[in-house]
Amino acid sequence: MSTATVSGPRKNTKSRSGPRKSRLGWNLLGLCVFVTAGFPVYWMLNTAFKPAKDAIDPDPSLLPTALTLSNFSRALNIADFWGPVGRSLIVSLTVVVIGIVVGMLAALAISRFAFRGRKVVIVGILAVQMVPLVAMIIPVFLLLNDLGQYDRLTGLIITYLTFILPFTVWTLRGFIVNIPRELEEAAMVDGCSRTTAFIRVVFPLLAPGMVATSVYGFIQAWNEYLYALMLMSQQNQTATVWLGNFTTKHGTEYAPMMAGSTMMAVPIVVLFLLVQRKMAAGLTAGAVKG
Repeated sequence: MSTATVSGPRKNTKSRSGPRKSRLGWNLLGLCVFVTAGFPVYWMLNTAFKPAKDAIDPDPSLLPTALTLSNFSRALNIADFWGPVGRSLIVSLTVVVIGIVVGMLAALAISRFAFRGRKVVIVGILAVQMVPLVAMIIPVFLLLNDLGQYDRLTGLIITYLTFILPFTVWTLRGFIVNIPRELEEAAMVDGCSRTTAFIRVVFPLLAPGMVATSVYGFIQAWNEYLYALMLMSQQNQTATVWLGNFTTKHGTEYAPMMAGSTMMAVPIVVLFLLVQRKMAAGLTAGAVKG
């Protein structure tokens, strides 16, 4: 009896140790990923708040030894800040709105309707995303110059839509395909038109996907540098190009540059905080809530 009593708990202990070790391993892996991804952000903030002379120290300290706000005032005074930020906001928000509206209609057509050339359209969307952006600089420049859209925000918006819209269509198509057709058909049987069924049934379930796609599109347009540098003059530069003002013939002012980068990151953080619940919401949760 004593042997059986002792051996039983040992087996249970061994059976529980496996999942615990596996959970610990995944937690350590997640911690490593978090540290790897978060360290550049921490170093940006650390450099932004430290004195300028400490930012160029050949033996920098991991923890800040002194804090200052002078880098932010320097970043605001070195060149016009609010103008580039305002232009970036206008371009990014316009690209997101147009991309979501057009992308949703295109994704709905590809997902719900069968038409000739449907597969060609899908393959074309994927092919466009595989083309490097740098390969299209000269054709885009010549085209915008012929249309009179060079050094204009409208031309930059059209350019951004060429690589954000295909991703928007492809991503929203995946969300729409996962919504059962039977939900729309049931609403139409109850008397709804196809448009009303989409607004009342499909659209609420598609909202999380639209929010996630909008955030991605906003980040892409906000962080884009190459086309903004090539297609816009210094008077109409965007926020990413504005950061180049910290690199002069005398060297790079790293601390003010990191302060400017920190201020540029604020809109992205605010946007994420506003929509994080929608991004985390799943299609199933939306269906249950009705």
